[in-house]
Amino acid sequence: MATSHTAPARTPRPIPAGAPFAVLRSETRLFLREPGSLFWILVFPTVLMVILGLIPSFRDPDASLGGRRVIDLYVPVAVLLAMIMAGLQAMPPVLTGYRERGILRRMSTTPVRPSALLGAQMALHGAAALGSALLVVAVGRIAFDVSLPGQPLGYLLALLLAVACVLALGALVCSVSRTVKISAAIGSVVFFLMMFTAGVWVPVQTMPDTLRRIVQVTPFGAASQALDRAASGDWPSWGYLGAMALWAALAAAVAARTFRWE
Repeated sequence: MATSHTAPARTPRPIPAGAPFAVLRSETRLFLREPGSLFWILVFPTVLMVILGLIPSFRDPDASLGGRRVIDLYVPVAVLLAMIMAGLQAMPPVLTGYRERGILRRMSTTPVRPSALLGAQMALHGAAALGSALLVVAVGRIAFDVSLPGQPLGYLLALLLAVACVLALGALVCSVSRTVKISAAIGSVVFFLMMFTAGVWVPVQTMPDTLRRIVQVTPFGAASQALDRAASGDWPSWGYLGAMALWAALAAAVAARTFRWE
């Protein structure tokens, strides 16, 4: 009588408790060895703000801005610039490069899941963006007497939502890019669009009415307005906060559905 042999079911290997932290430590060391990324995220936004602050007319109160100065408007813009640099210029090439070189595929065969690497990259770039924001606010206060945020809790909430939004957008760029070259091309297009809507070239508050209304529903147009309101001492409009949360949720959902590890 023939007997059938059923192969034993494969049981998933348990993930070592310290594996995500080991991945985070490893990625942190690699991140700190990239002076280019550190400069563009941590240093460049502050340098840009200082250059703009040295323009005499930018330090004079402007009646059309309600007695505020142009440099007051550019502090939130420089904060957002750091986030855009981190999420759309620095992070996508790293993750796409890992996929292109087969690193993510090889990790999927080990107890350490590729999601640990994705989480580590998002944590590192998010922390760098927040660190740059702190530096911008501190230098703005010390060098140009820019007032500290009058509504600190609202400012922090807007910051966190903006970080979540840019990291979700960065993950989306990674998910639709098969190679580093493609991610760099897509990331650059989105980067310049986000810089414009954040007010890097023209502050959102000084844009024509129709253009301003359009920009305010974009992720960083809403973020710029929310940060500006909080800096002025008012609670950020729930419309701006909701717009950022919606963009972050949509981008994260699409990225999760389309992201491939190989």
